[in-house]
Amino acid sequence: MRSRLLVLHVLIASLLLIPLIRLWDVQVRHGDDYARAAAEDHVRQVVVPQVRGGILDDRGRPLVRNRTRLAVTVDHVALTRRRDGGRAVLDRLAGVLGVPAARLAEQVRLCTAGVRPPCWPGSPYQPIPVAGEVSTRAALQIAERPELFPGVSADPVPVRDHPRGELAAHTLGYVAPSGGGDPASGIGLSGQEGLEARYDADLSGRPGRREVVVDTTGQVVRTLSETPPVAGHDLVTSIDAEVQEVAERALRRAVEGARDRRLPADAGAAVVMDVRTGRVVALAAHPGYDPDVWSGGISGDAYRELRGRLQPKAIQGQWAPGSTWKITSAAAAVKAGYALDGIYGCPGSFQVGARSFRNFRGIPLGSMPLSRALTASCDTIFYRFAYEMWLKDGGTKPVKRPRDPMQKMAAAFGFGKRTGIDLPGEAAGRLPTRAWKRSFWAQTRKQSCKEAKRARSAYVRAIAKENCVDGHRWWAGDAANFSIGQGDVLVTPLQLARAYAALANGGKLFTPRVGKAVVRADGSVVRRIKPKVAGRLPVPKKVLAYIRKALAEVPRSGTAAGAFAGFPLDRLAVAGKTGTAEAYGKKDTSWFASFAPAGKPRYAVVVVVSQGGTGASTAAPAVREIWSGMYGLEGGKAALR
Repeated sequence: MRSRLLVLHVLIASLLLIPLIRLWDVQVRHGDDYARAAAEDHVRQVVVPQVRGGILDDRGRPLVRNRTRLAVTVDHVALTRRRDGGRAVLDRLAGVLGVPAARLAEQVRLCTAGVRPPCWPGSPYQPIPVAGEVSTRAALQIAERPELFPGVSADPVPVRDHPRGELAAHTLGYVAPSGGGDPASGIGLSGQEGLEARYDADLSGRPGRREVVVDTTGQVVRTLSETPPVAGHDLVTSIDAEVQEVAERALRRAVEGARDRRLPADAGAAVVMDVRTGRVVALAAHPGYDPDVWSGGISGDAYRELRGRLQPKAIQGQWAPGSTWKITSAAAAVKAGYALDGIYGCPGSFQVGARSFRNFRGIPLGSMPLSRALTASCDTIFYRFAYEMWLKDGGTKPVKRPRDPMQKMAAAFGFGKRTGIDLPGEAAGRLPTRAWKRSFWAQTRKQSCKEAKRARSAYVRAIAKENCVDGHRWWAGDAANFSIGQGDVLVTPLQLARAYAALANGGKLFTPRVGKAVVRADGSVVRRIKPKVAGRLPVPKKVLAYIRKALAEVPRSGTAAGAFAGFPLDRLAVAGKTGTAEAYGKKDTSWFASFAPAGKPRYAVVVVVSQGGTGASTAAPAVREIWSGMYGLEGGKAALR
């Protein structure tokens, strides 16, 4: 009996001793560690969203602004404290919003190890957005019955708004979540394309921070500190909203008109630039899209459907320029020694090596000065220039340092490299040279050699064999095609507009700018954005004036005379050049590049329509409409002020 009591006493003492030892371990040995961990667990950081700056046109009219919409958010902590984990609340909320409850459950769960999106990547102490835009009726249903929707709120949040719809959508760009951001909350959004991306640091501002203490249930006990958010600055651009609208309308009508003539007319672009400053007044692209599709996020299916419309073709579209290119070839020819006031023959065709290169439709135009060669767009005169220059450089056995005057002049006009415009994703175009052709041959030689053996067509086999063996050579045909903007030459509409602006302003090649100034909400200027002079054309003033005068005749008696018939050229003298560029396997690319007033140029306007036919039939009428709309001619209201 006594031994049993002893065992019982030892057992009771052990039971009492174990908690004491554990208590000593927690409070004494590891007390500081647990105290620090407890303090850390109870202090939470909450992000306070900021207001993003707006984007304005050159007269202060909003192109992008913020508007508020009712967004529904859920308090994760309050939801998980419910006995059923908040399932009943989400079921009722799903009925009000008209969405599946399972979808809401995915949105409010936290992104942790093993949990894949959709889920909430942010702090559990921050309201979780579950609906980006709800009706006032739905918001009232939630607000008036808090007992049915504990932890659920319907509050106004800022979102990006485009008051002019599709206008300049490609130039403006859009915002989307970066990192843990969410489009419905406004937190963590950053510019993804266009001006929104390029000037994101100015537009975005800084989010605020709130440091709070929460109890063991997750309820906020007190606020330790708070840093208010800083609103972003506004961006004033050189875009004129009225001119932009005129350009987009003219481009759209040009595409529709070409399609009425049963041409594909699958894409197009228009550029309006101030030739005196290098500022961009309008950038249009077809097809367009509504940028508000990005508000609140976009589904994968919707994005795939939209993807073909997103390219800003004014800066990324690349096409052969056709005869609009001849301003560079004419300048190169004069610099190479051809007489500016000389008379040149324009036969229907010109023999270049073993191949006959034809004029447009093989029509001979007789003898003419260089000015008429531009006005009437005689190809064979430029073929002759190119062929003779090629021969002087050694022909098939080039000299050690070929002069290549046409390539060098085209490079001086800014082709073959990015203009440096303040928009992301600009294409460089392509300026084919001897070095480029050798590099391209090295990349494609194996494929050409395979086709030389396997191709079914004898013609294809012959071409492939030539490319396999001698594809690195700069042939006479390459030089001839280059002179009229064909072959491997590619330009963007912006590059061509900048080149014509340099011709118009006397030789200054600007780095184009869309941004004009960054300003605070009170209108004070943070900084001004000024286009820089990237270079000067190596062309005498006399030659530039001669070319300008020749182009002034194009709408009067040249290739664009039909397109400008009845236009009041006495009120606004337009100078320009048509371009009809062949594209392998496609219909012709239609171009018209211009500037006005011809005597004292102020603006350059360029239009291109891919697979739109001749320059005179599609692009030139569109340019006419833009000039008419800008200056209020032919019965319209002037877009310019």
